[in-house]
Amino acid sequence: MIALLRGEVAVRRADHVVVLAGGVGYRLAVSAETLRHVPAVGRPVTLHSHLVVRDDALALYGFAHEQERDLFLALINVQSVGPKVALAVLSGGTPRELISAVASGDVARLQAVPGIGKRTAERIVVELREKVGGAALDDEIVITRSDSPQRVARDGLVELGFTVVEADEALRDAVGETPEELIAEGLRAARRSSDAVTGGDRA
Repeated sequence: MIALLRGEVAVRRADHVVVLAGGVGYRLAVSAETLRHVPAVGRPVTLHSHLVVRDDALALYGFAHEQERDLFLALINVQSVGPKVALAVLSGGTPRELISAVASGDVARLQAVPGIGKRTAERIVVELREKVGGAALDDEIVITRSDSPQRVARDGLVELGFTVVEADEALRDAVGETPEELIAEGLRAARRSSDAVTGGDRA
């Protein structure tokens, strides 16, 4: 997992930056909030990051602060909220402001973000309200995480390239006491489902 990048800004665009580190240019999608903290081309920069693995691509996302990355991870665990939508939400303000909006149930604030409809805004509030804490020390934002085996297993499948919906479906009937057991069950369930679709008409 690429958790942090330190290097030189090679490209700076409205929705992404390229950081040159160790002779390799890493393209990171960023929110408008993070972009405000990225210096001009040629200047040094440090970004926290998260790698999203998909069947057809490896997408790297960059964040000026670890708190923003934590909020991004919480957002992509909300049903129907993918990385692009999560970045749109993060572009709507600082992590502190967004967490305050979620904690207070301010659906209108989230709905004001371009591309975020009322239903999605309500879902974000409902699913994250109890998981984010508004309490802060200095600049630290506390985000509480559920460490239940089911949640950890779902996060693991998402890291392997599943969408949140696909991961939930794969784990729907999974039985196990540890995340590892649940992930194994989920992978077997997904394989059976795939075989049924692609091989149902085999002789």
